[in-house]
Amino acid sequence: MRNSALLARIIGLANLVVITLAIATLLLLPTPDQPAGRTAAVGTAKPSKKPAITPEAKLDLPSSDLPPGVTATPEFARQVKANELGLVPVIMYHRILKKRFASIDRTPSQVRQELEKLARQGYVPITAKEFVTGDIRVPAGKFPVVLTFDDGHASHFALDGGGMPKKDTAVGIIYDVAKKYPSFRPVATFWINHYPFGLRNQEDQARAVRWLTERGFEVANHTWSHPNLAVLSKKKVREQIVRLERLLKKLGAPASDTLALPFGSMPYPKKIAKAGSWDGTGYDFAGVFLAGAEPSFSPYAKNFDAGAIQRIQSNGKRGECRKWCSQYWLEWLNKHPGKRFVSDGDPQRISIPRKTAGNIAAKRRAQLNAY
Repeated sequence: MRNSALLARIIGLANLVVITLAIATLLLLPTPDQPAGRTAAVGTAKPSKKPAITPEAKLDLPSSDLPPGVTATPEFARQVKANELGLVPVIMYHRILKKRFASIDRTPSQVRQELEKLARQGYVPITAKEFVTGDIRVPAGKFPVVLTFDDGHASHFALDGGGMPKKDTAVGIIYDVAKKYPSFRPVATFWINHYPFGLRNQEDQARAVRWLTERGFEVANHTWSHPNLAVLSKKKVREQIVRLERLLKKLGAPASDTLALPFGSMPYPKKIAKAGSWDGTGYDFAGVFLAGAEPSFSPYAKNFDAGAIQRIQSNGKRGECRKWCSQYWLEWLNKHPGKRFVSDGDPQRISIPRKTAGNIAAKRRAQLNAY
C-alpha cells in the first residue's frame, strides 16, 4: 500500500513537471493575433481598435445567486448520500483558442463540452474563495466544482458590441451552459497578472474587473509578471504578490482571498506565499493553489492544506494526461462516488458518514452532522 502511494506521488510530481513545461511553452508561443518571433507578456493580446469592454447595459443573464439552504438532519443526509469530506475537482484552464498551440490550450468546443458534461453529472460551480473558506452552498445531492482560469487571457473575458460576453470566451461559454442547464451556477475564478484580459488601458481593466465581480465571479492574484517563485528571493516573491494586489485595489476589486502559484511553483519558505508584506502593503490569503494534478481534499478535512491546494489540468486522456487530467479524474470520481464530495444542502452543517467522523478538522467539529 505504501509503495503504491509513493508511486502515485511520483507520477503526480512528474505531471507537475509536465504542466510547468507546458505553461512555459505557452508563454513563448504566439497567439493567433501575435506574429511568431515576438513574445507578449502573460495575459496580453494585440490592442484592438475597438474597446473590449463597452459601457454597462441591462443584460439578460443567468443569476449567480446562491441557492436557499435546507436544514439537514442525519436521516436527510443519509437519503441524499451526503459526504462533505469527499474530494472536490478544482479544474485549471489557460488559453481558449480555436487552434491550440500548446498542450495546455483548450478550444471553445472542448471547454463547452466539458462544462456541459459537468452540468449533466450534477456538478455546481463555486468560486475558489467560497471553496477555501468552506462556504460551499450547493443543493443537496449535488457536487461542487471550482472552475479556475489562469493568466487573465483575452480569451477569458470580453464583451461584444451589445455588451454581452463574447460567445467563445470563458465567460460566454459559462453563461451559455448556465442557460442550457439552470442548475449550473455561472461563477468561476480568474487569476490575473498585470494586463488582465489582454487590456492595456486601466479604465478598461477596471470596467472588466467590476463587470465580473458584480456578477459573482472572483478576480484574484496570480502575481504581477508570472515568474517562477521557487527561484526568487523572499523579497521578490512578496513584491510580485503585492504589486498585483495594489493593481486589483486600483481596479476596484476586493483584496484577494486566493492566490494561484505561477507554474504551481512554491516559494521558499512556503509560508510567504500565503501571508506577508512588501513596501508597507500586506497580504493574507485564505488559500494558495497549485497547478495539478489531483482533486482537492475537502476544506472541512483535517488533511486539507490551505497553503497548497491541488488542481486538475483541463485535458483529455492522451500523452501525459492518460492519468491526472480532468477527463481521467472526472471519470474516476464517477466510478468511485463514495470518494466524491456530496452536498447536504445545509450551509451550517457538515454531513458525513459516521465512519469518517475522525477525518473532520477539529475547528469544524461543532458543525458535524454524522449519520
